[in-house]
Amino acid sequence: MADFEQAEKIEVKKNKKSPIREIIESVVIAVILAVIIRTFIVEPFYIPSGSMEPTLMINDRIIVSKVSYYFGEPERGDIVVFKYPKDPSKNFVKRLIGKPGDVVELRSSKLYVNGQEVPENYLLPGIRYADYGPVKIPDGHYLMLGDNRNNSEDSRYWGFLPEDLIIGKAVLIYWPIDRIGVPN
Repeated sequence: MADFEQAEKIEVKKNKKSPIREIIESVVIAVILAVIIRTFIVEPFYIPSGSMEPTLMINDRIIVSKVSYYFGEPERGDIVVFKYPKDPSKNFVKRLIGKPGDVVELRSSKLYVNGQEVPENYLLPGIRYADYGPVKIPDGHYLMLGDNRNNSEDSRYWGFLPEDLIIGKAVLIYWPIDRIGVPN
């Protein structure tokens, strides 16, 4: 019996990890999970400009879903974060207005897609902006506009957004606390 108890104590000692090793393993696992989540699933972003006001305000923090477009196409009206076509080291956020094959026109401060007027309830009431188009969006590209049309460097200036520059869809404003919610 004594040999069995001695063997059991030795086995217990072999399986017990030091507290420092457990901490290191936990930190390594946490870092790996954080990198995977941020790279493939969701990522926080900061809004530095007023180009998307009133939907997104300066200093808002948003969560962007990177998986949203793994399972479906971007949709007209989505708020999208993407790499700026003229400098891919910068990220931009704009509203998707036109999809491949659409004909888009801004006329008399109204949006027309494929000849039909599209209501834009997200714009400030009474906003006036310059005419643009009509333009036809090529395959694999999107037309992106800021909600603050008079203060937005968007597709009217740098052209159509190539699909491969899309990072993801804005799904949540998480800061400041009084603005927590889903951007629309």
